[in-house]
Amino acid sequence: MKILNYEFNDKSLLDLALTQSGADAQHNNERLEFIGDRVLGLSVAALLYEMYPNESEGELARRHAMLVSTDTLGKVGKEIGLEKQIKHGHMTAGRTKHILANAMEAIFGAIFLDAGFNTARDIIINMWKNLAAQDAVAPKDPKTALQELVQQSDSGKLPVYEYLTPSGASHNPTFSVRVSAMGKSAMGVGTSKKAASIAAAEELLKILAI
Repeated sequence: MKILNYEFNDKSLLDLALTQSGADAQHNNERLEFIGDRVLGLSVAALLYEMYPNESEGELARRHAMLVSTDTLGKVGKEIGLEKQIKHGHMTAGRTKHILANAMEAIFGAIFLDAGFNTARDIIINMWKNLAAQDAVAPKDPKTALQELVQQSDSGKLPVYEYLTPSGASHNPTFSVRVSAMGKSAMGVGTSKKAASIAAAEELLKILAI
């Protein structure tokens, strides 16, 4: 794959990694996404462990959460032009980031199966090392940042999260969460309630910052 400076031995793995479930309900990238998520997580954790020897577990965890988030993966996918290569059923504007993020994870899973963990790790580290170096101080996770902002500005009240009915197939549901605070609200979606609530907090922080 030219954009990653990697040539697949088994081209069918790359093809599968770029096939979204909307394009093929049976042969798609969901299983590769599952394993790629773990490969990415461990690779980024090892990178942060080496880069920030004086940070606590909590600080490393906050950096890690940001670097493996749907938002970061979606941005990386867009930067390398992945959007033009994915086979998808219907990529709406609201789903583009999630589809790109899932495809990125699937590609890392495919590389792991094609060439082993060390090769996948080296590619990930090469792509993520600059991202990992951008913040001098470990970032706060969006839910914590939102809570602190609201408590400082709204008489100590807490954000209110409303978990909506999941959508999609039962084996691969999409969760939706609405968060409200300071007279504003925002929606977030994700593959888990946690991911959806984090996405909602991120969106509300953007709104409140305007």
